[in-house]
Order: sequence, then C-alpha cells, then structure tokens
Amino acid sequence: MPKKAAESIEPKDAANNQAAEKDKEIAELNHMLAAVLTYLSDEEVEEIDIEYLLTHTEGLREWWDQYRETNKKQIEEEIKQSLGGLSLKELESIRETIKERNK
Repeated sequence: MPKKAAESIEPKDAANNQAAEKDKEIAELNHMLAAVLTYLSDEEVEEIDIEYLLTHTEGLREWWDQYRETNKKQIEEEIKQSLGGLSLKELESIRETIKERNK
C-alpha cells in the first residue's frame, strides 16, 4: 500500500513544479514588460534604443534570442509555402543569393 501512495504523490509534485515554473516565467515576463514600458513611456527618451533595452532589462536578450529562434522556423515555413507563387526569374535570383552566401 505505501508504494501506491508514493506513486500518487509524484504526479502531483510534477504538476506543482510545472505550475511553479509557469508562475516564475510569467513573473519574469511581467518584469521585462514593465521595464520596457517604463523605458518607452519616459518622455526624456527621444529615440528608442533597442540595444539599450536588451542590455539593461534583465533576461530580455535571452528571451528575445529564444523567441527569434522559434520564429525562425515559422519564417522558414512561410518561405517554403510562398515559393510556388514565384516566377522562375525570382527563384533563380534567390538561388544565386544563397550560392553567394555559401561561398
């Protein structure tokens, strides 16, 4: 009997850990959003400096890099889907651009 009790506790612990991680992630995202909005709403800032935001907002650069990597896959898929609508000349131009980059 004790073995079953231990087994039933483990899934609850895993669920609690997942919930705690989600809560932590949400808190971090809220913190980053607040920092960005504070910067954007500062009337003394005449020009938005993305590099400043990425450098001075804890965790933002890491989040942004991760987001861009995830978004890369979506961009690749969109490009694949749009290739059929391009002319032969456009496709050849893309191929040349790729060849130049791979040299």
